[in-house]
Amino acid sequence: MEPKTQLHKDLEGTLVDATEYRHIISCLRYLLHTRPDLSYSVGMASRYMERPTIMHHKVVKQILRYLKGKIYFGLANIKGPQEIGVFGYSDSHLADDLDGRKSTSGMTFYFNESLVSWNSQKQKTVVLSSCEAEFMAATTATCHALWLRSLASELTGVEPNLVTLFVDNKSAIALMKNPVFHGRSKHINTRFHFIRECVEKGRIVVEFVNTGEQRADALTKALPGVKLAAMRQLLGVRDLEPCQD
Repeated sequence: MEPKTQLHKDLEGTLVDATEYRHIISCLRYLLHTRPDLSYSVGMASRYMERPTIMHHKVVKQILRYLKGKIYFGLANIKGPQEIGVFGYSDSHLADDLDGRKSTSGMTFYFNESLVSWNSQKQKTVVLSSCEAEFMAATTATCHALWLRSLASELTGVEPNLVTLFVDNKSAIALMKNPVFHGRSKHINTRFHFIRECVEKGRIVVEFVNTGEQRADALTKALPGVKLAAMRQLLGVRDLEPCQD
């Protein structure tokens, strides 16, 4: 998607063929199993399948043009050591949904340096600040991280090291580690405070990462071409055309 693209329900826009639109979206969603760089744009376009207009159709065509130029791209998993280390990145984009003013969460998880799980999803509740949006996104990522650690243990028979979750918001990290900030977080749904307990009991490690190295950034917003290429590299998406020979 073009950076700063703002989609909405467009109740006065010209309708397009909804059946064709949904068919294209379903095909694109199938590609998400190997193309995490498409997660945000396809996710945004999926929100308007009920009543697609020309505005939404232009975004889908933009995705198809991008895909045509990167048709052989896909995830390249690198063989690593037998001991599995699990780490992940959590990010959010504040209130990018113009209709409900909800934020978008993104997370990526790696076994060693191979991307194995990712998600881009609209949050279920409206937040008051970017700190809260990051806090809620990190809590959702924590639940997934604990499940991945359990899965790795079941597959290998060895308990992996603690999962490290990288977040690029220092206020959110402080909120996770310090219960003194109760006045700033008492209105947040109780289930999102699960991450505090996990940090306190040492079940997960939360660390700060610079925004430029935040690998989940591409799953929360539309990025300029140069930055998208850099994020695509960090996600592990490579040109696999030489492998076709």
